[in-house]
Amino acid sequence: MSTTQTPPVLAAELAQAWADIQRYHPELPDLAAPESLIGESSSACGHELSFERLLHEAVHGIAAARGVRDTSRAGRYHNRRFLAIAEELGLDHPEEPHPSSGFSLVTLSPEAKRRYRPTIERLQRALKAHTAATSADTGRTFRGPAARHGSSGGGVRVKAVCDCGRNVRVVPSVLAQAPIMCGGCGKPFRIPEVVGAAAG
Repeated sequence: MSTTQTPPVLAAELAQAWADIQRYHPELPDLAAPESLIGESSSACGHELSFERLLHEAVHGIAAARGVRDTSRAGRYHNRRFLAIAEELGLDHPEEPHPSSGFSLVTLSPEAKRRYRPTIERLQRALKAHTAATSADTGRTFRGPAARHGSSGGGVRVKAVCDCGRNVRVVPSVLAQAPIMCGGCGKPFRIPEVVGAAAG
């Protein structure tokens, strides 16, 4: 399987899994850029890329659609409003909130595992294929300081901008895999060239 083909395939599987969630929760907005999740092994939410992580992100999507503020502390602390929506989507939680992340560490309930079993299995296959394709020939690939120091953070995020002035923080390798499109103007985000960067 080609490394260049895998990210679009995985992005398509993520989009399909999101659509599967929307069948049960129609108010969930569309996922604008599924490829933005690829390449980040963790997030402020503390989950590896998986169906569970996708369902966690869907909680945030429904909260946004309802105009509910579900986090604080720059998105790190997940409050009881997040928890209430998480329960609607079939996520379980510890009794007490984590001191720094609140109720972010949710897990799939047995009912959600049954409901989404085909989706979970399909996404796991796509994730395994993606991992196999992107980890092939690692002896000849430079993965940067995060890999050298054992970090699982997916790399250093930089600001990417679009023509309408909106910006996102993204790992450059994620943006290189496939364009991330702006929901405001429909154009791709890009990393601006730094003036004087070539004058080493």
